[in-house]
Amino acid sequence: MLRQPLTSALTTARRALLPSLIAAAWATPALSADLLTITRDALDNNAALGSAEAVTESTRAARDAEQGNLLPQINAQGNVAHSEQFERQSRQGAAGMPGAGAQDDSVNSTSLTLEATQALFDALNSREVTKAERQIDQQLYQLAATEQEVLINVASAYFEILRAHEILEARRAQERAIGRQLEQAKEQFDVGLIAITEVEEAQARFDQSRAERIAGQSDLQVSFEALERLTGKRYSDVEALGDDMPIQVPTPDDRQHWVDLAVENNPQVLASQAGVEVSQSNVDIARANRLPTVSAFASYNYDDNDADGVDGYNSEGQVGVQFSLPLYTGGTTTSTIRQNTFLLESSQYDFEDQRREAVQQVRSRYTQVSNNVSTVDARRQAIVSNQSALDATRAGYEVGTRNIVDVLDAEQNLYNAMADYASARYDYVINLLTLRQQAGVLDVDALEEVNGWLSADSVSFTLPEENADSVTRIGERPTRDS
Repeated sequence: MLRQPLTSALTTARRALLPSLIAAAWATPALSADLLTITRDALDNNAALGSAEAVTESTRAARDAEQGNLLPQINAQGNVAHSEQFERQSRQGAAGMPGAGAQDDSVNSTSLTLEATQALFDALNSREVTKAERQIDQQLYQLAATEQEVLINVASAYFEILRAHEILEARRAQERAIGRQLEQAKEQFDVGLIAITEVEEAQARFDQSRAERIAGQSDLQVSFEALERLTGKRYSDVEALGDDMPIQVPTPDDRQHWVDLAVENNPQVLASQAGVEVSQSNVDIARANRLPTVSAFASYNYDDNDADGVDGYNSEGQVGVQFSLPLYTGGTTTSTIRQNTFLLESSQYDFEDQRREAVQQVRSRYTQVSNNVSTVDARRQAIVSNQSALDATRAGYEVGTRNIVDVLDAEQNLYNAMADYASARYDYVINLLTLRQQAGVLDVDALEEVNGWLSADSVSFTLPEENADSVTRIGERPTRDS
């Protein structure tokens, strides 16, 4: 059974605080936080989640409106009036002579009508209420899907920051290493030990490494901005992922278990299934147009006026039962039933498509997580291997069996291996959480567990300024007197 949405208790508070949250978003200073803190910020401030909660409350209100049609309906109508009537007429006198007559009337009147009805049998409105109930179920699943989408988006944005940071660190180290190699090449060129082509090759590699480092800085800044959009807050630092994080296959290690979880708990699948029930309700509503309606009614009329100088009033009361049955509607009811039957069939296909997609996504993510476990280990070993290869290449360069291109290639391979290892770790974390999302079991507790993998180290939004005295600037080339 899908658990209730995580933030339903905060809906009313968020609606009251929304204007102030929007106003304060731009004035909030940068904060330092971990994954759990940022997740809670997102659940409190995420705009998409707030919108989904408002739609849910609107759906509940629509249900209440439909229920009202089955409750007693009481209407009152009153009227108090004063009228003046002036009459002028000519008529013949008794001797045949013309005469004149006049009559003025002034009338005060009061009337009151009370009417009350109560549905005794109304299949149409009853089925409208049933449809509204099913729409609430559907919207609750949509809300749960939005909550899980917010959770995975926050986690992905958080770990994309850490990924960008580690890749940037690898690019900085690469730039420094190639910079040192360039300086060495310049010195060797100055004393005539190497040709200018080797210096040019080192310069080209340095320029490329510098460009990659600048791109890495941009990626880190963009990653921080993406996190701010999800939470409405700025963060100066986020905690880094520890080196001792567990890398293991999903628990339980059974793909079919995760598939079964998705079929039972994936909120998109459940929302699509509820959509089938809503479509079925539309068919039932269309068929209800052929059924009779029966209602009890009562009315009371009161009327009082002083016309013709008569005192007193008239009153009338009535109670009874009224019955209505549509006999022929020009084929409209039959056509509406057929229309909604086809829409029901369409919703059934949509549900099956959503179910298949969820199964496919879970299978794919399970496979990816399982492969990530091996990939992380392979990437870690690749760093060791490339470091050994670089050491051997440098030794060969010192004795003249390798050239500078070989050294630069080995250095680039090492730092690429470092960047690939960082990416593999974050691919594992994100895919693991996405697997839980597709299975419908991603919640704050799952993120709290991952939050325990973080270390005391932090990644800062503020980037160090580029060194103005960098080893060799673009366009500078060494020269040597011949």
